[in-house]
Amino acid sequence: MSKPLVLQTEELDASAAAWLGERCDLVACRVEEPRFAELLARAEGLVVRTYTRVDAALLAGGPRLRVVGRAGVGLDNIDLAACAARGVRVVSTPDANSQAVAEFALALIVDAARPRLMLDRALDAKEWGRLRKELRAPRQLSEMTLGVLGLGRIGARVARMGVGIGMDVVYHDIREIPVDQRMGASSVSLAELCARADVLTVHVDPREANRRLVNTPFLAMCKPTVVLVNTSRGLILDDLALAGFLRRNPKAQALLDVHDPEPFGPDYPLLGLPNAHLSPHIAAATATAQENMSWVVRDVWRVLDGKEPEFPAAQR
Repeated sequence: MSKPLVLQTEELDASAAAWLGERCDLVACRVEEPRFAELLARAEGLVVRTYTRVDAALLAGGPRLRVVGRAGVGLDNIDLAACAARGVRVVSTPDANSQAVAEFALALIVDAARPRLMLDRALDAKEWGRLRKELRAPRQLSEMTLGVLGLGRIGARVARMGVGIGMDVVYHDIREIPVDQRMGASSVSLAELCARADVLTVHVDPREANRRLVNTPFLAMCKPTVVLVNTSRGLILDDLALAGFLRRNPKAQALLDVHDPEPFGPDYPLLGLPNAHLSPHIAAATATAQENMSWVVRDVWRVLDGKEPEFPAAQR
């Protein structure tokens, strides 16, 4: 009996790819390659990461598709309704990169609060003393309030880290979070979250209601010195509104790992602002997280083998 054909459009961990390759005819082929359309027409499975858009147009070219595996957490590049209409199951890895992203958010927060410099040459006493004064932090993290917007898998980890450091931690979430799952953080309204947060870290999902959630009215509620961290999705922020806020408030900072679009072009409103610090979507870029995400192949195989997946999108 021939093995089912599965297309892999983006990079997977080698061990996960080898595991699926033992069970399927796994072919790595990017969407832009000339042979993609011919392979898609025969494929029963599709494994993607962040930059493959699975929409009605793509699905129309894959009449035999039975499952789409998203090697990651967010499903904003997957049209779930279009997949459901065609009977295509969607699976993902909901908690694969939570620790990696939380650690990265914490690293950004520490960077903002504690300026530091690594020396690559010997200094005379005058320059040594000058640098020590220039790099003095105005406050310690333990004197600051951490605001967490969204106390989900990642937000809860960041909250716990903040509590562990000694920060006053508050959060806002549209869900009612049981007290024993709040990680020591206090629930507040959105307005109070913005008003109190010295550091405001965003961890909401990319549902349509959250598009441009951080906009002009939102930012007007924030402190003019706020440190805004976004490791969720670029579409959560109104970049024009944020650029204006940063220009008007030079002591504020935005630390952004995600952008809309990605990659951004030279006209990106936040590019070149001295208090906007941009990184290329690397919060989940640890070997462990990327291996964890790649193991979506287990659920891809479960569907192809006629079994129920462990992490179907409908249950998230």
